[in-house]
Amino acid sequence: MRRSSYTFEAVSLLLIVTLCLFILFNKDDAANDLDDSNNQPPIKQSVKLYKSFRMQQSQNLLKTSNETHFWLECEQNTSAANVSGFLTLPRHVQDFLYYRHCRQFPMLLDVPNLCGATPQESTDVFLLLVIKSSPWNYDRREVLRKTWAKDRLQNGVWIRRVFISGTVGVGREKYKLNKLMELENQESEDILQWDFHDTFFNLTLKQILFLDWMQKRCPHARFLLNGDDDIFANTDNMVEYLQGLKDNNGDEHLFVGHLIQYVGPIRESGSKYYVPVQVQESDSYPPYCGGGGFLLSGFTAMTIYKMSHSIPLLPIDDVYMGMCLEKAGLKPVSHFGVRTAGLHVPSETADAYDPCYYREIILVHRFLVHQIYVMWHRIHDPNLTCTSSESSGI
Repeated sequence: MRRSSYTFEAVSLLLIVTLCLFILFNKDDAANDLDDSNNQPPIKQSVKLYKSFRMQQSQNLLKTSNETHFWLECEQNTSAANVSGFLTLPRHVQDFLYYRHCRQFPMLLDVPNLCGATPQESTDVFLLLVIKSSPWNYDRREVLRKTWAKDRLQNGVWIRRVFISGTVGVGREKYKLNKLMELENQESEDILQWDFHDTFFNLTLKQILFLDWMQKRCPHARFLLNGDDDIFANTDNMVEYLQGLKDNNGDEHLFVGHLIQYVGPIRESGSKYYVPVQVQESDSYPPYCGGGGFLLSGFTAMTIYKMSHSIPLLPIDDVYMGMCLEKAGLKPVSHFGVRTAGLHVPSETADAYDPCYYREIILVHRFLVHQIYVMWHRIHDPNLTCTSSESSGI
């Protein structure tokens, strides 16, 4: 009787161990399926990773079946490999050419009521702050929410903010960062995220996806700031400048920033801004404003979106904006207060972060997180005293 009991216990234990091993190996296989995507090109990675992530986050990812259908049909354009010299190009440039035609991606995070309960209510948004951000940059987003990008009523008009982002990493890393963005958005309700690989070469794609969202959700916003999450922006001055425009309440053309003209593509393969002839044949760019930050009207934003339908994507997003403006017969304009190339301090002995130099500007690129936080509070110090030379020396 005791021997029979021992035999039963041994068999039961064996079955339990076998079951545990089965579960363990299947779990590892699932993880490997995610990690295998490391060898896929950036946009191709998203196709495979999206399927896995969709299973884990089924309640929060896609908003419409149409987006899913289009996404799954956006295949590699194999004919791109027939372009002369294709095999000599860096891998990220090859990937760009393979997937240049892909303009629709699943939306992971949305804020449908950001500009109002209906698109018509978006007329109440005077200045929409559109901030390009990577999932990694949680600390930057948090500081901006507390400083120049804070939602508020300024001079009687509303300022609203939104961060636009793709995805980074693969496998578990991508899952964790997406979860961070989801939790962050539950609290702040200010993130738009799509399932594409968030890289420098996909910045133009990010802009087009935002403009597509805007024409559906926020088509009547008066003006926009389009900028990076590492700029210092004096949004008080922005509102004052925009309110002072003559006969323009956002329904006329406006595109101002740090004007760049008489330049063309950089052909040096080691440069971050490398654009080979296979991507852009012309040796010249139209006039454009530096992508660190620029101001535009809602009218111009929607015009750019319409023009983009007939212009192939270029990986340099600020240049692409200029191409869309040129096609529409519009021009960007320089503004002295926009310093995307940095702010020149007139003396080597002067403090480069003296708030008096920043009190009168519109925006400066680039600032560290702590510098943004400190500068915002210093320029709003009621006891701040500046000489005329300090204020005009910029």
